[in-house]
Amino acid sequence: MREFIVEADGGSRGNPGPAGYGSVVLDAATGETLVETYEYLGVVTNNVAEYRGLLAGLRAAHDLDPSASVHVRMDSKLVVEQMSGRWKIKHPDMKPLALEAGRVFPPGRVTYEWIPREQNKRADRLANEAMDSGASASSVRKLSSAKAEADVRAATAVAGSGWAPADMGAPATFVLLRHGETPLTPQKRFSGSGGTDPSLSDIGREQAERAAEALAGRGTIQHILASPLTRTRQTAAAVAERLGIEVTVEDGLIETDFGAWEGLTFGEVRERYPDDLTTWLSDPEAEPTGGGESFAATATRIAATRDKLVAAYAGRTVLLVTHVTPIKTFVRLALGAPPESLFRMELSAASLSAVAYYADGNASVRLFNDTSHLRP
Repeated sequence: MREFIVEADGGSRGNPGPAGYGSVVLDAATGETLVETYEYLGVVTNNVAEYRGLLAGLRAAHDLDPSASVHVRMDSKLVVEQMSGRWKIKHPDMKPLALEAGRVFPPGRVTYEWIPREQNKRADRLANEAMDSGASASSVRKLSSAKAEADVRAATAVAGSGWAPADMGAPATFVLLRHGETPLTPQKRFSGSGGTDPSLSDIGREQAERAAEALAGRGTIQHILASPLTRTRQTAAAVAERLGIEVTVEDGLIETDFGAWEGLTFGEVRERYPDDLTTWLSDPEAEPTGGGESFAATATRIAATRDKLVAAYAGRTVLLVTHVTPIKTFVRLALGAPPESLFRMELSAASLSAVAYYADGNASVRLFNDTSHLRP
């Protein structure tokens, strides 16, 4: 029996946003590339694009030899775990795609393997080519705009009404404020808990003031907690002065320790510690060079902090002034998303996000990376 390897990927610039997939079919015995295919999909989510890439790869393999066996390699933990039957498929957009993919070959003839992103470069390149080709068309830009506006309206409706049953009572709501810029922020340098503990820059102080003004206008914050680092305490102080609320320092909100990478750019880390960086990007248990904190350890810490604060502030709205990794981790855990989703979130300085926690343990992400208060 002939055996193929399918490598597939999909991406969305905006999630949902302009999206595309890429698929490669290889001869398992020789490693020869037999098929490369990609397609621009219009505006869909990242996960839908990944499933479309899988489906295209399986169909291409089936066209070559319907009696073959196939080994699928993808960097999407979600797709691999769901298609392997270990995770349930809940999203209505993905269920029909998963069912369709499962029907291309008979059961038992397709196996799945998760691989790090850097081992899926061919499919990733094709997916990006697909997105690049679609982004140049004016009709696509109009479609993206209309879809984005619809998504905003839908998100606003969800945030206003919520999905929790009425008898769950008022949730503990965490408004997550990332600190303002420091001198390291625009240079995109690693700045965790093991570095120089920089203060806010002039721009960062202005951002903190604008965040304070926006939060004062909303009038819902009842408590303020901050990471112990200087930049978060300074940002929290600006809000506290405006709202007349004292700041409580919460050690569990501190940023990840990036070890020897502190103060370096991503490119500098790649040059100096390429193997460590590759491992770190693919394994949440991996620590940065020099014994920093892994993403898995950060998640454990944030989960414990979350549970403590939910119990302490049930029915209250609390501002948590913290950092990139803790905020992304709060959101990831609330969504039940895999660890690699941390690399797919954009979180700006002084941005606002929000997660509500109900009495039954469910969470609702209400807001993410809102920077509207920073615009002139």
